[in-house]
Amino acid sequence: SRLTLFFVLIVIVPMVSLTFVLFRLIADNANGKADARVAARQDAAIHLYDDARARADTAATRVGGDVALATALQRGRRTAVERRAQDLLTALGLKRILITSGPQVIADVGSKDAIFPATRKLVDRSGKAFGQLQLSAEGPRRYTSLVHQVTGLDLVVTTDGVVQATTLPGGRDAHLPSGRGTIELGGKHFRAATFVVPAFAGRSSRVTVLDSETRITADVRRTRLLAAFLLAGFFILAFIFAMAVSRSLQRQIEGFLDAARRLGGGDFKAQVPTVGRDEFAALGTEFNQMASKLEEREAQLRTEQNRFAGAMRRLGEAFESNLDREALLEIVLRTALDGTGAVGGRATLRSFGDGPLDEVARAGELEPLADALHAAESQVLEAAAPREVSLGEVTALAHPLRAEQGDGDGDLPRIVGIVAIARVGGEFTPAERELFHYLAGSSAVSVENVGLHQTVRRQAVTDELTGLSNRRRFQDALAAEIERSRRFGNPIGLVMLDIDDFKKVNDSYGHQVGDLVLKEVAHILEDLSREIDLPARYGGEELAVVLPGTDLEGAYNLAERVRLGIEALRLPVVDEGGTPLRVTASFGAATVPGSGIDARALIEAADSALYEAKRSGKNRTIRAHEVSSA
Repeated sequence: SRLTLFFVLIVIVPMVSLTFVLFRLIADNANGKADARVAARQDAAIHLYDDARARADTAATRVGGDVALATALQRGRRTAVERRAQDLLTALGLKRILITSGPQVIADVGSKDAIFPATRKLVDRSGKAFGQLQLSAEGPRRYTSLVHQVTGLDLVVTTDGVVQATTLPGGRDAHLPSGRGTIELGGKHFRAATFVVPAFAGRSSRVTVLDSETRITADVRRTRLLAAFLLAGFFILAFIFAMAVSRSLQRQIEGFLDAARRLGGGDFKAQVPTVGRDEFAALGTEFNQMASKLEEREAQLRTEQNRFAGAMRRLGEAFESNLDREALLEIVLRTALDGTGAVGGRATLRSFGDGPLDEVARAGELEPLADALHAAESQVLEAAAPREVSLGEVTALAHPLRAEQGDGDGDLPRIVGIVAIARVGGEFTPAERELFHYLAGSSAVSVENVGLHQTVRRQAVTDELTGLSNRRRFQDALAAEIERSRRFGNPIGLVMLDIDDFKKVNDSYGHQVGDLVLKEVAHILEDLSREIDLPARYGGEELAVVLPGTDLEGAYNLAERVRLGIEALRLPVVDEGGTPLRVTASFGAATVPGSGIDARALIEAADSALYEAKRSGKNRTIRAHEVSSA
């Protein structure tokens, strides 16, 4: 009952609370990203409006300075004014020119739905204003199409409530918000942002950018689903562990009571201390009659406990070794931002040795924090210790990630990466610094485990002496290629080679020279193989190479190139006569489907051809005999 209550209070209640808070944060984060995306797209639309307005301003300067138009205006010749305005409209590629004098329209040429006009006052020689010139170089349909291409969002342009152009089907009936808001159109919800610009004749136009809520909802759903899977996995693990502990304790107590009854019969005589009046004290009283068997039972219990603890440690190590470095560091950054009030941060790692630090994860907005983050990271590299740096109103914290073994003077831990965060407006508190350094320091263990795991995986499929794939990798690759050949009908070639008189080399020059011969022959085989081929050490002095998409003649040609390369090899070892050591090799080439139908038959065919080459005088390549498809 106590374990059940403990499990509910420690696991279930916090997990329910965490789920609620996490889902709310996911929704808020998605909405924040959506607002930022709409704001950025709105800025792009405003920039395009500014470009259109700038083109109109340039054209207005030229139209306002046109002598023919000015002369016609001063003489009051409206027909001449309209004719000249039409000519300028065509020559300058404008959409509309409107000339007014007070409420009176003197000339209005071009499309009436033109938008984003530039305005100039018309003055006579005495400097007195006698009219107004408005002209536009942009149409609503072209503008909406251009914004849609640039931003990928939908657009609605209205003038005095009338829709002039839209990229959204049914957008002409939409009720658009005056600033930012959400609208429903055709059963779909959109996040909208609107800005207002001047139009012709004292009117105004409104440009509304629309982003579909479907994308936001999908992002929230995916993120929540991932969070739910992680929480469910943790809950299942915690439940299984709690049940295991509960049942283990129950079995232990039952065993103690049974042993106490048997000890009461005089089987054991050893003494155990008894404290209190609970069930364990009663068991202790029974165990006071224990003698020779107490030490054995105690040793058994300790052995079981050590096995249990070792199993738990291995489980934790396996969990840590399978973590993704970038994902882990991103979680560390986001947790640090939430716990310290920082607004941005990044994690950097070295891809190799003492190479440069490359950014592998980031969180928040880094542009206003870049200088402070860089300064903190530089000080960490110099001091090899955590540092806090303040530049103006920005404060940055940085923590080094160290490898367990160093390669510098004194074998000090080597810095393999840095985690850094920053915020604006005040230094970090001691509690915030402690939390950040704890999180960053803990992540270093998992970062190193990932590297070790990758190294072990690489070593598991690589021959240590030659650097080629080992026999296990060879068998797996050959089986996979055979299966692919069955599905797609492509041939698979196999070449097997054996170094001639290799035992004689070992006996005459020693095994170190034999190892050198194997390495050099492996280098030739690897150099002459294609990227898709798989050269491997099959066993002893026998090597092989799997050739996807290669027929028997292609396998034979590769074997011959390798054979000639080995024959031309001169090793830096001389015999008693001063002659450099030379070696040769014999080859067998086979293919599927010509030499067999499965991996075993293919290997046997290539091996038989190899030994036929040995019996025929060595240093040659023999093709495997074709077998009947029946």
